[in-house]
Amino acid sequence: MTAVPMTDAPAIDAVPDKGRPADVIEASAPAKVNLALHVTGQRADGYHELDSFVVFADVMDNLTLAPSDAMRMKVKGAFADGVPSDVSNIAWKAAELCGQNFDITLTKNIPHGAGLGGGSSDAAAVLRSLDRADLAAQLGADVPVCLWAGPQRMRGIGEVLDRIWPVPQFALVLVNPKVHVATPDVFAELADKTNPPMTDLPEGMDADWIGWLADQRNDLQPAAIRVAPVMADALAALEDAQIARMSGSGSTCFGIYPDLASAEAAAARIAEDHPDWWVTASQTVGADLS
Repeated sequence: MTAVPMTDAPAIDAVPDKGRPADVIEASAPAKVNLALHVTGQRADGYHELDSFVVFADVMDNLTLAPSDAMRMKVKGAFADGVPSDVSNIAWKAAELCGQNFDITLTKNIPHGAGLGGGSSDAAAVLRSLDRADLAAQLGADVPVCLWAGPQRMRGIGEVLDRIWPVPQFALVLVNPKVHVATPDVFAELADKTNPPMTDLPEGMDADWIGWLADQRNDLQPAAIRVAPVMADALAALEDAQIARMSGSGSTCFGIYPDLASAEAAAARIAEDHPDWWVTASQTVGADLS
């Protein structure tokens, strides 16, 4: 697996709706999945240093930005409840940083507070649409990695990014038991904050890349289970996956499956057993589909 120049791989771009005026922007914000997350240290300022392998799934929030005389936001969708529609929303902040006013409609299809980077991806979609990637670091450590919706290695506190290409497209099942796991609580439970980084990523992403990934970790997973024991149940529900692990600091777990049909079958089984959970089959985006 190798890092490549920025122009060598596709990205998720803003796509104007043909039925709307040309100055109205529509953008997609895919879910971020941390396939591995190693906590390698803690800085004097309290920030934790990470080494993480990140991909993006085809579960996406959607945004529409229409030029306006003042900033306004409407939030709708399955996970709209609890999402602010004012300046405290990171997508609003992103637009405001760009110095333009918009009527923003945000459709939340990604659970918030779920370890899937939904808010950061929303903000990145706004910056990407307005060609202001230079502002990403001002909005939080997870926003820069979301600017390019493809596989990346993220180090430091999120500022060291290496694009990884090619990575085969693969199928996932995402499982969220609908509990909120606060990131500060998880880090407070972390027993050791100085752990080994990921091992070198394999060249060429051959058939054994799953074997490489299986040897990596999410150092926050045991701590998150102590904070919210139901996380162990979510992982157990993915026992037939090639790899099952928690994403980010929780509360979503993922399972990797050989193909989309297998993922859809697993998702249907888990949803039937746990009708109160959020469960979806997905595929990665920004991948080499040739």
